[in-house]
Amino acid sequence: MTVAEPIAARSKKTGIPHRIANWLETHWVTPAYAGWLLLILAIFFFAAATNTMAGWLYVISGVSFALLGTAAWLPVRSLQDLQVQRTPIEPVSAGEDLTLDLAIANETAKPKILVQVEDMIPFVLGKPMKSAIEEIPPHGIHHWVYYYPTQRRGIYRWHEVQLRSATPLGLFWCRRSRQVPATAVVYPQVLPLTRCPLVDRMGQEDSLLVHSDRRAEMATEGITRTVRPYRYGDPTRLIHWRSSARLGELRVRELEVSTGGQEVIIALDSGSSWNLEDFEAAVIAAASLYCYAERCQLNVRLWTAGTGLVHGNNRVLEALAATQAREEDATVGEPPFLPLIWLTQNSASVNQLPRGSRWVFWPSEGQKAPVNPNFLGLEIQGDKPLQLQLQSSEG
Repeated sequence: MTVAEPIAARSKKTGIPHRIANWLETHWVTPAYAGWLLLILAIFFFAAATNTMAGWLYVISGVSFALLGTAAWLPVRSLQDLQVQRTPIEPVSAGEDLTLDLAIANETAKPKILVQVEDMIPFVLGKPMKSAIEEIPPHGIHHWVYYYPTQRRGIYRWHEVQLRSATPLGLFWCRRSRQVPATAVVYPQVLPLTRCPLVDRMGQEDSLLVHSDRRAEMATEGITRTVRPYRYGDPTRLIHWRSSARLGELRVRELEVSTGGQEVIIALDSGSSWNLEDFEAAVIAAASLYCYAERCQLNVRLWTAGTGLVHGNNRVLEALAATQAREEDATVGEPPFLPLIWLTQNSASVNQLPRGSRWVFWPSEGQKAPVNPNFLGLEIQGDKPLQLQLQSSEG
C-alpha cells in the first residue's frame, strides 16, 4: 500500500458527514440506524396527517416524536454521573503486557446499564481498547482490568477515556469524554548476559590503584597527606621547600593514594545520527550491560546526551525508555572524561575517548569499524544474535 492510499482511506472516514455525526455524538446525541428510521417515519406520518387531517395520524406522529425525544435525553442523563479513575500503571519491559485498571463509579442511587468504555490509547502504542458494561449498581464501582501487549520501548502518555451509551432504547448514541491521565513506561529488553568481557575487564582495571607507588614518586601535584623527614632515595620533586626552610631540615611530601571502586560508565552516543534499528539494539545493549554490571556489584552509571550521568536501576531503565537518536541537551555537555564503554555508530568519536575506554560499534553505510590500538572494542554484526556478541571477547 502506498502512502497516498491510507490518506485517501482516512479522508473518507473523516468526511463532512462523519465529522458532523461525531460532533453531535460528543456534544449532544446522534441517531442510530433505528433512530433515523423512526425519525423518517414520524415525519412521514406528520406530513400525511397534515395532508389528510386524520387524527390518528397526528397521534402516531406525536407518539413517535415523544419517543424520539425521550430516547435522545436518556443516554445523556445516563452518562452524567459516571466518574472514571485509573490505577497507576506499573512499568514493564518490551514484550511484556501492561496491566491497566480503570474504575467506573456510579454516584447515583439508580443503576447504570449498557455503557461502553473506550480507553484512548495512543496510536503509537496500538489500537484503543473497548469494553461493554452490562450494569453498574447504585453507588457502585465497576473495575475494568485488561492487559495490553507491548512491542517497543518508550514512555507513552494519554489522558482520555470515552463513555458511550444508547440506553435504554438504542435510538440515539451519546459519547462523553473523561480526563484520566495515564503514563505507561515500557523499558527496553534486558538480555540475560552470563558473562561480558567488556564489563569484566573494565572492572578489573578500575579496581587497581589509581596512583601507584611509582606514580606517587614521580608526581609533582596532588593531595598532600603529610610531610615527613627526608630519607635517602626520596625524589627531590617531593621536597616541601617551605617546611624545610622553616624547620631547617629537608621535608618530603607524602601524597594521598586513592583506589578505584570498580566504576563502570556506560555511555550511549544518543546525540549522533543512527539507523533506527541499530539504535534500538544499542539501547538494549546499554540496558543489558548496566544490569550485568549491577549484578557484578560494580559501581555503574549511565550517560546519554539527554540525561547526563544517572544511576539506579529504575532511573536508568526509564532514561533508556525515553532516549532517542540525535537528542541534544545544552545543559548536559560532553561525556565525563573517564574510562567508559562507548556505544556508537560514529567511528570518528572513538578516537576522542579517554584512555582505558572500550567501544561497541554498529557499522553503517560509509562507516567502518574503528582502527585504534589504544582502544579495544566490539563490532556488532546485524546478522548475529546481540546477546552472543556481547558475551564474546573484545576485538
